[in-house]
Amino acid sequence: MIRLTALTLIRGTKPLLEAADLTLNPGEKVGLIGANGSGKSSLFALLRNELQPDAGDAFFPAAWRVAHVAQETPALDRPALEYAIDGDTHLRKLEAELEDAEARHDGHRIGDLHAALADADAYTVRSRGEQLLTGLGFSHDQMNQPVASFSGGWRMRLNLAQALMCPSDLLLLDEPTNHLDLDAILWVEDWLKRYPGTLLIISHDRDFLDGVVNVIAHIDERKLKRYGGNYSQFEKQRAINLALSQAAMVKQTRERDHLQSFIDRFKAKASKAKQAQSRMKMLAKMEDLAPIHAAAAFQFEFREPDRAPNPLLVLEDVVAGYRNDEGDKPILGNINLNLQAGQRIGLLGVNGAGKSTLIKTIAGELPPLTGDAHWGKGLAIGYFAQHQVEMLRHDQSPLWHLAKIAPTVREQELRNFLGGFNFPGSMVSSPIAPFSGGEKARLALALIVWQKPNLLLLDEPTNHLDLETREALTVALAQFEGTLVLVSHDRHLLRATTEEFLIVADGSLKPFDGDLDDYRDWLFKTKLAIAKPAKPGKVEAEPAAPIQAAPEPVLSTAERKEQKRQEAESRQRLSAQKKPIETRIKRLEEKMAKANARKTDLDAQLADPAIYAEDKKEAVKAHLFEQATLAKELEQLEGEWLEQQAELEALDA
Repeated sequence: MIRLTALTLIRGTKPLLEAADLTLNPGEKVGLIGANGSGKSSLFALLRNELQPDAGDAFFPAAWRVAHVAQETPALDRPALEYAIDGDTHLRKLEAELEDAEARHDGHRIGDLHAALADADAYTVRSRGEQLLTGLGFSHDQMNQPVASFSGGWRMRLNLAQALMCPSDLLLLDEPTNHLDLDAILWVEDWLKRYPGTLLIISHDRDFLDGVVNVIAHIDERKLKRYGGNYSQFEKQRAINLALSQAAMVKQTRERDHLQSFIDRFKAKASKAKQAQSRMKMLAKMEDLAPIHAAAAFQFEFREPDRAPNPLLVLEDVVAGYRNDEGDKPILGNINLNLQAGQRIGLLGVNGAGKSTLIKTIAGELPPLTGDAHWGKGLAIGYFAQHQVEMLRHDQSPLWHLAKIAPTVREQELRNFLGGFNFPGSMVSSPIAPFSGGEKARLALALIVWQKPNLLLLDEPTNHLDLETREALTVALAQFEGTLVLVSHDRHLLRATTEEFLIVADGSLKPFDGDLDDYRDWLFKTKLAIAKPAKPGKVEAEPAAPIQAAPEPVLSTAERKEQKRQEAESRQRLSAQKKPIETRIKRLEEKMAKANARKTDLDAQLADPAIYAEDKKEAVKAHLFEQATLAKELEQLEGEWLEQQAELEALDA
């Protein structure tokens, strides 16, 4: 058990936590959330014994083994696989002791150490390490390459592999998905679901949190509050609490105004002086309720784009890749893409398949190696990629960057625009060097929005963005009136903003007929099949070789007619079986639509400050109760709808 009691943490002169309490039970999977700078990473440092509390207590069993992801990776000549296995420090210690015992010819000690190594799963460790690295996107060739040969993002994957290799009772993961693509995230999510210890995750990926955690610990107003359930359930509970707090604050403000009015009127009258003094004491003792910040959440919108050509662009038999002094290096071949106005495309594919290469080719940054490419007249491309964030001038301000692309616009108009992207006051004219990665990414997005693109090409736009900014981007993209091509590991963003998927695989571009759940299934049946252990630390048996199908017999004319008759009867029986299920699905969809409409109406009423007037207290309670009831009803209806859909799919199969 982890128990934080009256915990106070101060960094410099800034209090992060003040008299905070939290209890976490063994085996719970916890998402730690809060605004940037609220103290999440400092709390992790406390659990790693790198910080001491300024007041209060932080307790967890001293015998617990704690694993975390190192932030630095030395440039070693050590092979990647061996570096990952180094995460199991107990195993490495036993191996070193065995080597020493063998050098001393100590037979008894050698026997004891072989038994200890067997208990530590030493004889499966290489297989487990290979599974981890495969799941994290490493090829077998890369596993034997030295750590020093990898870029920063890949070294962070190696550090994550070390943490997952380490047998632990408490696993601390700080933004583990930051350097991963969608395929690796799905694999890590699957691994963490089977992790038997206590897990604490800091993450800005809401789908990842929803898939892994069963508890949310929220840092707010320097306190820690525990919520049962995943991130989506936390949002619902938080919304209800905010509405109740808003009502309480309105009531308290009214009471304060009433007391102050009495004091102002009667404090000079001798006959009322005692009563006035009493009310002054009451007013002084009245506890201020925390202000509600929900209305100040960051949001923005894309400006209406100019009219776009249709089609926007056409790629015919294009080979995409790189050209250098050593010759052409093709990545994708036989690309045929006719991009129509209004399309909203999500690009899927394993790491290194060529998604970024395709985006760069569409953007015109990479000329096709062969084939024809035609961009429509009037096409305005907004292209976001990490390398463009890195190209920002760190010695210049947000205002300088925007003025560079809008030199004739008044400075006040530029300041107002940047203020809408959370660059207020002096920040708008300060050099961006000390800005966080999320603030720089937000500036790059602001520069794109200003240019009113009719085609958005976004390559991993959510890297370094916090949950609030990700949600603002999701809402803005959902309302964007142009054409969108998106590469992202954020499944919530993909689901909310795209309508079709293309997959980049095996050196080509193809339509993907399915949703993100289908893509997950496809990954675990193909690319990640060998990287899916039965549970963390154990090895799954090799899959059996596929059985070769026997050749189909040649049928006579009479046999073909009989076969067709039987197939027709089978279709009729299937249709009769499906009809009542389809009817139930239709009724459920009608009920869901009706419940959603009512819930939307309630949400709008509860967002109106006027409803929190004193004479409407009962109405607020009734609305909140009905809102909660509707949420439960919708959850039940959606569950029934999924069951009926599963029955329908089973019949089709």
